Amino acid sequence: MALQWLAGTLQSRRVWSDGLFTLTIHCPGVEDFEPGQFLQIGMKLPEKHLHRPYSVASPHAESLEFFIVRVDNGELTPRLWNLQCGESIDVSARATGGFTLSHTPTAKNLWLLATGTGLAPYIAMLRDKPVWENYERIVLVHGCRYLSDLAYLDELQLHQNLHPGRLEFVPVVSREKAAHGFQGRITEGISSGTLEQIAQVDLGPDSSAVMLCGNPQMLDDVEAILQSRGMHKHKKSEPGHYVVERYW
Repeated sequence: MALQWLAGTLQSRRVWSDGLFTLTIHCPGVEDFEPGQFLQIGMKLPEKHLHRPYSVASPHAESLEFFIVRVDNGELTPRLWNLQCGESIDVSARATGGFTLSHTPTAKNLWLLATGTGLAPYIAMLRDKPVWENYERIVLVHGCRYLSDLAYLDELQLHQNLHPGRLEFVPVVSREKAAHGFQGRITEGISSGTLEQIAQVDLGPDSSAVMLCGNPQMLDDVEAILQSRGMHKHKKSEPGHYVVERYW
């Protein structure tokens, strides 16, 4: 089915670090979607329409956020990086994808594991009611290389203030040491039990649901660790413990 395009306008842009940025696009008319789904954004070039899918970092609204990393040799992201407020950009009318809370198992605790821009769907979920209604404790783990790549920190602190004791944010930085969090990789933090110690929340089949989004190697490695703990992938026909979103 051919994509239906809507004309959006860049409303604002926030640069977190060089090459890491959030675009807010005003685009009324996008059909209702669940946090965790993705839309296509792009632009018409003389020779083709250039577009890519991006998970939306905000719930459904007339203005939509996209958390993006510039790929210097890429076709689209350098153009998005250079886009100025007021300029037009195309947005697909309909979102797709099943990485949503409605496709996630119920549990006492929810672990949200991300690397890089895989944080985007979780930002959208934390801005919506269901995640706070369905889980007692939420642990958000964001893995990146440098401290400057930790985005949305002010907003995460606001969620913690609004929901005391309900949200634990654990940054995992591989090349620098965070004041709070873990230096290394997410897989190391899980295997050693350090992430559970920091969050004071168990990660196991009896109490936890897990969402995974980000680097393919992280996804594969964490899946293996979870399976070694008796956890398996959640399916409609076979309820499990975790769900996975693969960007590439």
